Amino acid sequence: MKVPVKLVVNEESYDLEVEPRRTLIEVLRDDLGLTGTKYGCGSGECGSCTVLIEGKAVLSCLTLAVAVDGKRITTIEGLAKSGKLHPIQEMFMRHVAFQCGFCTPGTIMSAKALLDENPNPTETDVREHIKGNLCRCTGYVKVVEAILAAANTVKEGEKP
Repeated sequence: MKVPVKLVVNEESYDLEVEPRRTLIEVLRDDLGLTGTKYGCGSGECGSCTVLIEGKAVLSCLTLAVAVDGKRITTIEGLAKSGKLHPIQEMFMRHVAFQCGFCTPGTIMSAKALLDENPNPTETDVREHIKGNLCRCTGYVKVVEAILAAANTVKEGEKP
């Protein structure tokens, strides 16, 4: 039996009917076509599926779609505005903070939550905040550099 849910994703409202057992990542990817959020482990261990719900980093593979009825959700697709990359996305590009790119959307969303909460993080803060985002390629050095550079960019006047 499907139930009605209203999702506000990347500032766009969607009225859907979903099975109560379906996860948010399934609805985002399969129903809304927002494939930037990656399905990794399916058990909340890798962070690839991280999205923001009401500004907080949440694992969409562990979140039922019905549980976020009426809530504001931001995916990686919602960060760029008017064709301009978000400062975090820009710094990931400039610092080459990715290799295969699979974990990148989730890591960027975790970084966004961090910078919204703490616009002046230390390296330790960054490492602590992204510890739930597993990357098998980069070793995290460039990722941490990119997030710290994004924090500096934001301090210089761009909104996180």
